[in-house]
Amino acid sequence: MESCTPVFQISGIKIHDKKRVLVQGIQQLGGKYIGGSVYQHASTHLIIPQVLSSEKFLAACAAGKWVVTPDYVLDSVKNGSWLSEEPYEVAISSGATSAFCPARKWREKVVSGKLTGAFQGWKVLLMVQEPTRRAMFIRLLKAGRAKVYNTTPPPQASITHVMAKPFTENSKSYSAPCYSVSHIVQHLFGSNCVDMNFLVTDENPAETKKASFVDADFSNLETGLRDYVIKQEGRQRLCFLEFLGYQDPYRPQSQATETDFSNVGSMIECGLFTEALDSIRSAVFPGLLPPVPYLISLLEYAQQGNATSVFLRNFQLVMCNLLITNPPWLAPSTVKKYFTQLLQCPRCKMGPWPFLETAIRYCLSSEVTCHPLPGPAMPTLIHFHSDIVAFFLRLFQGELHSVTTGDFALPQGTGVSQASASGSLLYGTFWTVWERSTLLSRAVKQLTQLVVQAAVEDYSERDEKQKLHLADTLLDFLSVLVEFWCQQHFKLNQNLVEKGLKDLAEHFAVISQDVPPDVLAELVIRVSSTRLKLVMADAIFRNLCCRNGFTVGDEPLSLKKMV
Repeated sequence: MESCTPVFQISGIKIHDKKRVLVQGIQQLGGKYIGGSVYQHASTHLIIPQVLSSEKFLAACAAGKWVVTPDYVLDSVKNGSWLSEEPYEVAISSGATSAFCPARKWREKVVSGKLTGAFQGWKVLLMVQEPTRRAMFIRLLKAGRAKVYNTTPPPQASITHVMAKPFTENSKSYSAPCYSVSHIVQHLFGSNCVDMNFLVTDENPAETKKASFVDADFSNLETGLRDYVIKQEGRQRLCFLEFLGYQDPYRPQSQATETDFSNVGSMIECGLFTEALDSIRSAVFPGLLPPVPYLISLLEYAQQGNATSVFLRNFQLVMCNLLITNPPWLAPSTVKKYFTQLLQCPRCKMGPWPFLETAIRYCLSSEVTCHPLPGPAMPTLIHFHSDIVAFFLRLFQGELHSVTTGDFALPQGTGVSQASASGSLLYGTFWTVWERSTLLSRAVKQLTQLVVQAAVEDYSERDEKQKLHLADTLLDFLSVLVEFWCQQHFKLNQNLVEKGLKDLAEHFAVISQDVPPDVLAELVIRVSSTRLKLVMADAIFRNLCCRNGFTVGDEPLSLKKMV
């Protein structure tokens, strides 16, 4: 076999298990697999179980590509390296003493340099009315190096073939011979067409339109992504303080203008999750977002408990790279929608907060999750869900900085506008439209309860058994929420902010009544938000006084009064 990397397509194998074994074997031996329901010029080999009336088969024959049976890959895997293709070429019985290999004739001519393709020198005026079939015949003819016109050709073009379906008076008006589209098959295989027993007709389409998910065509998706990147070229990125060391945010980095995700869906369908993740990991650039369904499938696989620690770590790296290269607080609303769709339970799909709550509860070894997860809690999955919580925190910290003009202001003339707080992911995660006038929303109450539970577990363990430091992360979460909400309402209604802080502090004091005082003291010390720390200390102190029979007034307590 030649030293170049073989590139395979598969046709006629609809059983996913068989296709998965073939794709895995191709990857194992260093080859590449291209999915899709149409012929791809970049392919070097086509795998089919037998001769088919498919676009891929006809185009591969016309282009002089190898057409082999699945045994070629299976036997090569057993051998540990690629074998010679000749014994595995697809053949049919022609009624003679030897079998007929339909692709061999044109492959040998192309390899020897006699021709560049089976249709070399053809100048075809293609008059096929149905758009899908017309596109298929264009690909097929171009695979054999024909020049194709599907409109009236220029005067200087010397048409050699007119191919029409159906025949019309217009198709017969040209000086060139007029053929049926079945002439393509007759030219490729000659008299052996009788033994092959098929023609390319409307009644026998080249490929079924109901292609499997593995053979889905993502060519339009790739074009859309490329156009999006071109539009985003020059857009300033990475303006969050924590990311400024990553790269100069006002000097756009080299951005990829072409990324093919078509193989990823095929790999996932075949169960090659690690390979699919590696493909996505190498294709995360500013302005390029991998399709959400692929990442959701990988996330669901990670949650099932079968993934290796390396897979889980690489998945988190992909998520972090997405956040760094495409921060939603500096991107169009489509990117915010992208993260909203991605950051939810792949099975329940109830939004970001139930997904985040489930991750927190799994770290706390709680059975109350949005759906049953592998139990008892596995150490690798505990760390994975802890990383999910940390990712959410990093995302919300970025949004907080982007809307805080006092803490973070964009340089003048950068062309980047401040993020909209009302459309932020943080707002949508913790407050419904009807809850935004109150700090103590349903989700904030649940988060506060989880903070107390995590603090009891973390701060009571003095032997450092807990390595996740979940309570610290959740306290940072609560601080970000408080600062975000207060900054949105302080200028308009200071009394509303004071009431919201008081309600939260009193709620915290009530649900923490049974928490040991030393844990409460440690908890207050670790709160990073100054305003939250003050009101929490006030509420907890009042609660302790009441529990011990001391009377305190309604005025705010100063440190002097406490002492």
